[in-house]
Amino acid sequence: MGTSNFQTAFLHFVDFSQFNNWNVKQYVNTNLLKSNFKIEFLAEHLIEQNNKIKPFDFPEKDFAILGVDNKVGIFDAYISKGKEINQPYKKMETGFIAYNPYRINVGSIGLKTEKHQHQYISPAYVVFSCQTTLLPEYLFLVFKTNFYNRIIRENTTGSVRQNLSFDNLIKMQIPLPDINTQKALAQAYQDKMAKADELEKQANQIDSDIEQYLFEQLGIEIQQTQKVQTGKLQFVNFRDLNLWGVVSQDAITAETIFKSNQFKNKPITNFFEINPTTQIPSNQIISFIPMANVSDIYGEISIYDKQTLKPNYTKFKENDLIWAKITPCMENGKSAIASNLENGFGFGSTEFHVLRAKNKDFSIHLLHSLLRTSHLRKIATQYFTGSAGQQRVPKSFLKALTLPVLNLEIQTKILTYIQTQKQQQKDSLATASAYRIEALMEFEKAIFK
Repeated sequence: MGTSNFQTAFLHFVDFSQFNNWNVKQYVNTNLLKSNFKIEFLAEHLIEQNNKIKPFDFPEKDFAILGVDNKVGIFDAYISKGKEINQPYKKMETGFIAYNPYRINVGSIGLKTEKHQHQYISPAYVVFSCQTTLLPEYLFLVFKTNFYNRIIRENTTGSVRQNLSFDNLIKMQIPLPDINTQKALAQAYQDKMAKADELEKQANQIDSDIEQYLFEQLGIEIQQTQKVQTGKLQFVNFRDLNLWGVVSQDAITAETIFKSNQFKNKPITNFFEINPTTQIPSNQIISFIPMANVSDIYGEISIYDKQTLKPNYTKFKENDLIWAKITPCMENGKSAIASNLENGFGFGSTEFHVLRAKNKDFSIHLLHSLLRTSHLRKIATQYFTGSAGQQRVPKSFLKALTLPVLNLEIQTKILTYIQTQKQQQKDSLATASAYRIEALMEFEKAIFK
């Protein structure tokens, strides 16, 4: 009796002729791959690409380097001089696929397309192309499915760091419809992804539309920072110094950022406290909001954790505004109104400034919208203090801001518009995310049983 098909609930036998290596994973779940299409080995359809160039032979030439991650796949990473690269790099052509052999099991694989401008990639990556029988776009999508990721994991080797060599890759199988069907499946995926891209584009435009509407309604004229002249010695009167820094002398003063030409203006300190003292009862469970729990997309707290107060954190209370002061969180717009806090209090990163309403004359929600504008954040970078990588916007910058004096009716009108637009943005992004998930699920369902 042949042993190749003999199987019990406990033992699985493999013919010695089919034994490639001492890796048990490859010989279990061998019937995992099922499809209405024919199943073929990748060895029949892939070509390894090892065309390399030695950048160090061209020390002053620029080399455009590609990278690969598990989110976007292939991306244009950086440009480096040949003298800064000490090993041969592989050349990538459009349609080539590259993957990190140690991270392909978490999706670190990418397809070079016409949109990628860079050409070279580290020799640490496995690079290959497809025969005319296999569409690169189709194969890339197969690799990105959750189902096939299980197949990949079954074929990785290594005692400490699991990896997938090209030799092991070509021993794997895939469902392979005819080339026209491959194109149709890939196109159906791309069509749905295009819908998601369009929705995301529309959603991103909403932030710009809100900012324009906000400044128009408040009568605020957007000032442009003057370009710094170089190559000339310039003198500044001491009384005209804004900050201690050469570039800072051309910065727009904080007092004028939100200065209205339509309404009266008053210092922000007439309406808000900045970094006020907060007394929190001891041993009380309250909300813990680290920086990671604040969405830079929506400007709201995305995750609420609960803890007792720990020392050396920033404290705040219900309806305070928390605003990231450190780079790059400030530039990205990490800020939120602290609402729905456990027992009315919270604490979080020391990299938050806290603003608290003194009265009801100016809505803290409207202030939040102003502090999230790209105009404010761009100017704030010119007031950074500290060393590179640890630069922060000082309290003095916020304290110097002025705000227009508005009646309640105007504030309500503006906030109603902003809230409507933000909800539309959130709905569009949610739909776009659903399209992306559906696109891959529908592809997966079409090729696997």
